[in-house]
Amino acid sequence: MRRLVSFLFVSILLCGCYNRGPITPDAWDLTEQQLDSISFYTTHHYTQNYNFVVTGDSLVVVEQQPEDMSVPDVVTFELQSIGEELKKDSITLRRNEHVVVADIKTVPTDTIDSVWVKVARDQLTFGWVHENELLSKVSPDDPISQFIDYFSDKHLLVFMAFCVLTGAAYGLRRLMRKGCKIVHFNDIASFYPTALCLLIASSAVLYSSIQLFAPETWRHFYYHPSLNPFALPFWLGVFISSVWALIIWSLATVDDVYHRLPLGEAIMYLVGLAAVCAVIYVVFSITTLYYVGYPLLIAYFYFAIKRLKL
Repeated sequence: MRRLVSFLFVSILLCGCYNRGPITPDAWDLTEQQLDSISFYTTHHYTQNYNFVVTGDSLVVVEQQPEDMSVPDVVTFELQSIGEELKKDSITLRRNEHVVVADIKTVPTDTIDSVWVKVARDQLTFGWVHENELLSKVSPDDPISQFIDYFSDKHLLVFMAFCVLTGAAYGLRRLMRKGCKIVHFNDIASFYPTALCLLIASSAVLYSSIQLFAPETWRHFYYHPSLNPFALPFWLGVFISSVWALIIWSLATVDDVYHRLPLGEAIMYLVGLAAVCAVIYVVFSITTLYYVGYPLLIAYFYFAIKRLKL
C-alpha cells in the first residue's frame, strides 16, 4: 500500500512538473480567412494590420472593390497610377504618410497582378492598390527597414561607390605625400585598425552572401527587423553580431589611436582609416554579389596580416 501511495505521489509530481508549452489554438479551429492570412504571411512576410510609410512621390489607391472592377477599370487604374489619367474615386497618398494594411484579396482573373491590398491612412481615407504598385512605393514603418531600403538602392550604391573610391583615392594620396600614418601602408603599432578593416570586409561579404543565397530570409528580416542576434536565424544573428562588434571595436580603435598619436596626427589617421573602411565596404559588398568577393577576402586577409606592425 505504501508503495502504491508513493508511486501515485511521484506520478502527480511528475505530471505537475511537465510543461506542455504555450497553449495555441488548434489549426482545425481556425477559419478559412485565418488560414489564408497565415499562408499569405509565410510567402509575403506581411499581413493585415502591418504598417507602411509612403516613400514614393505619391501612391494612388481606388475606393472600388477589386472584384467589382471590370477589365477597363483595371486598365484605367494602371494608367492613372503612372499619371496619364485620373479616376474619380481615386485617392492620392503623399510621401511620408503612414498607412496600415486593412485587407488583402486575390483576384485570379486580374492578369496584371492578382493580389490587391487595401491600405488606410485613417478611418476616412482608404483604398485598394495592386501589391506590386504598393511595395514599389512604400517601406515598412520601421527605422531599420528604412535604413536597409535606403542603402539597398542600386543607383545610390553605384553613386556612393564612385564618390567613395574617388574621394578616398585623392585623400589617401595626399596623406601619403605628407608622410601621415595610414593603415596598411604607414601604419601604427596597433592591431585595432587592421582588425577593424578585416571585420568590415567580413561583414560586407556576409551581408551580400545572405542577400545572394537566402533572399527570402533577408526579405523577412527586412519586414521584421531586430537588433537582437539571438532572436534571428543563425547567419542573420552572426551578421547582427558583427554589426555590434563593429560599433564596439570602432570605439576601441579611436581610443587606442588617440593614446598612440598626438591629437592632430590622430585625427588625420582616423580620417584615412574611415576612407579605407568605406572603400573596403563598397568593394566587398559589390564584388561578393558576383562571387569575386570570396577569393578577394582571402587575399585581403593575407595582405592585411602581412602588413601588420606590432
